[in-house]
Amino acid sequence: MTSASAMKKAKHSPIFSNRQEPHTIIIARGETIRHFTLRPWAAILGGTLAFALAGTYLIATSYLVFRDDLISGSVARQARLQQAYEDRIANLRTQLDQVTSRQMLDQQLMDTKVAELIQRQKSLTERHDKLVPLLQRAEHAGAAIPPEADNNAPMDSNGDDVVKAEDDGFYGIDPIITGPTTATRKPVPPREDDKSKRGVDKAELLLKKVNTSLTDIEAKQVAQMQALSNTAYENADKIMEALAATGVKPELDGKSDTGGPFIPAGSVAPFDAKLNDLDQALERLEGAKALAKTIPISNPVPGMPVSSTFGVRKDPIIGSMAFHSGIDFRAISGSSVKATANGTVTEAGYNGGYGNMVEIDHGNGLSTRYGHMSQILVSVGQKISIGDVVGKVGSTGRSTGPHLHYEVRRNGTALNPAGFLTVGREVAAEL
Repeated sequence: MTSASAMKKAKHSPIFSNRQEPHTIIIARGETIRHFTLRPWAAILGGTLAFALAGTYLIATSYLVFRDDLISGSVARQARLQQAYEDRIANLRTQLDQVTSRQMLDQQLMDTKVAELIQRQKSLTERHDKLVPLLQRAEHAGAAIPPEADNNAPMDSNGDDVVKAEDDGFYGIDPIITGPTTATRKPVPPREDDKSKRGVDKAELLLKKVNTSLTDIEAKQVAQMQALSNTAYENADKIMEALAATGVKPELDGKSDTGGPFIPAGSVAPFDAKLNDLDQALERLEGAKALAKTIPISNPVPGMPVSSTFGVRKDPIIGSMAFHSGIDFRAISGSSVKATANGTVTEAGYNGGYGNMVEIDHGNGLSTRYGHMSQILVSVGQKISIGDVVGKVGSTGRSTGPHLHYEVRRNGTALNPAGFLTVGREVAAEL
């Protein structure tokens, strides 16, 4: 017991401590002996590698077992995805074909409408080219062009009022770009299949407004021609009625006494009918004015007072009653004497009591005489226009002082010039 306890104590003597020795692997082969010291971490690493290799082996084995099923499932899934993709493509192609077909039809319709508008615009241009010469004639004839009636709303082909562009939100020349916006309307995102239709609707709205504008222009052209024709006829009638007081009633352009409103027979366009009517109205007005210029209704010395009237009076030289065959205008010596109508000089020289006298034949049996002039500025046979200066005021012949003796005669018989001068004042505005 004592020796055993001593050995035990010796084994655990603090001199050798409690250090544990590492595991040692000894390999003996013949006379060759090898030993390896196995550390704890090496053992753990080796176990881990062995476990990993075993897991890899099991996974590889499972993959080889289930590989065919996995491949078959993947192929089937890919086939389903491809079929769905092809179906989607076919559906999109069908929609694209439908949209393309609709757009082609819409494009054809738009092309047709645009072609119609272009043709109407061309017609308006042609009508304008026809109308311009008549407007120039009307301006030259003195027929006032009526102003546009802004207070009258334009009418469409059905007789309904045309709504102005601002009333329905048409703010720009292209409603596709500058379409109306409504603050009270909730914005709705446009659907893809509605975009084309909305574009077509806006294009149709634009074409409709252009068509309405062209229709309005055509209507205004016709209305203005009608108003201008009315003005020309009224002015011509005023002139002819006033000239009738002079006893002159010639036929205009040799036409007989017939008339009536112009109603075209057959298929004559309204514009052409109004154009013909305006041409006839201007022709009548021009004829009336040309006739008025051949009748002595102008004043030979404008602004000068009358010193002696037409008719029986006391003779200023001998004092007895005598017939005065004209009107005397008191004027400063040397003042211009003007022709009172178009005509031809038939006499220009000294003529007894008239002194220096000029006589002008105006046609229709009418003639005028200008006496007592200090100077004659025309010659026999000369063509005279209304307002031309034929001489200067003087006191030649049987005269008591500077004045113009003015006569109007029809077929040699003296007429009262006052009636002609009155007519001239009445139609001065129309001439």
